[in-house]
Amino acid sequence: MPAMLDQRLRFPDPRTADSEGLVAIGGDLSVDRLRLAYRSGIFPWTVKPITWWSPDPRAIFELEQFHVPHSLAKFMRRQPFEITRDRAFRQVMQGCAAPAPGRWGIWITPEFIEAYTRLHEQGDAHSVECWRDGELVGGIYGVSFGGFFAGESMFHRATNASKVALCHLVGHLRSHGFGLFDIQMITPATRQLGAVEIPREDYLRRLNTAVQLDSAFS
Repeated sequence: MPAMLDQRLRFPDPRTADSEGLVAIGGDLSVDRLRLAYRSGIFPWTVKPITWWSPDPRAIFELEQFHVPHSLAKFMRRQPFEITRDRAFRQVMQGCAAPAPGRWGIWITPEFIEAYTRLHEQGDAHSVECWRDGELVGGIYGVSFGGFFAGESMFHRATNASKVALCHLVGHLRSHGFGLFDIQMITPATRQLGAVEIPREDYLRRLNTAVQLDSAFS
């Protein structure tokens, strides 16, 4: 039975999640609560009501085992996009929220966009953008503490733009000494790039280590 949250800043142990990974219902999307959630191995998924999740197993990218297919590597060598970081966070979220073929369920609501933009303004959420001829054509965003990064969603309006943003993000996390890249659940696209699943217990142990690393996204 998921816990019912009130205005107190607390979460139950993520190990108490039900078989689907649901930990709790209620609370709010304040910066402090989002910070506590991610540091606890928990993330929100809906807003009416607000639901909090910690699935078992948990999907991650092992940064040193990230796989770039030959065709994608060849595409990237042509440098088809200008790559930036934290230039257009809200616009990336809006791109991820827009309906697109093959995108199941639009869970990034205006409430999520406002909440994570506030987190970005506090320095705890970041984006990578792909531009072509001055137009935003793809990107990815997520949450970061210490040497931990939680990838939330990505989008593309040009071929391979989201994958190029993801590849740039992985390189950036490697070069900055990150220890854990969480992607919550595997999709066909992330599986192709080497995503794996680990038990929640292993994830929580690695999370505790990663958030204490002397790393920084910016």
